[in-house]
Amino acid sequence: MQIEEKAKLFKALSDPNRLRILKMLQVRKLCVCEITEVLSLATSTVSEHLSILKRAGFIIEEKEGKWVNYMINSNCCDTTVASIISMLPFWISNDNTVSCDIDKINSVDRAKLCCK
Repeated sequence: MQIEEKAKLFKALSDPNRLRILKMLQVRKLCVCEITEVLSLATSTVSEHLSILKRAGFIIEEKEGKWVNYMINSNCCDTTVASIISMLPFWISNDNTVSCDIDKINSVDRAKLCCK
C-alpha cells in the first residue's frame, strides 16, 4: 500500500462524525435517514461522510427494498483496513457521545423517518 493510500485511510478516520458513524454501524446496519437523525446533520453531509468511509473500504452498502443499508465491511480483503476495523472497539471507546448515539439508534424507526 502506497503512502497516499494510507493517508486516505487516516483522513477517513480524522472526522469525529465519521468515527461516530463507524461506531453506530458496529451495532447494526443503518440507512442514511437513520444516521442523519442520530447525528442531526444534513442528509448531504451524512452522504459525503458515508462516501468517504466507503471509498476508504471501511463500509459497504446493500440495497434492501427502498433502503440502502450501510454496514461495516467485515469481509474486507485489504489487510490494513481489516486490521483497523478489528481494532475499532479498542480505539474508539464508548464515550458519552457514542453511548448517546447507540441509545438513539436503538430507538430510531426508519419507516417513520424515511416517510417524512
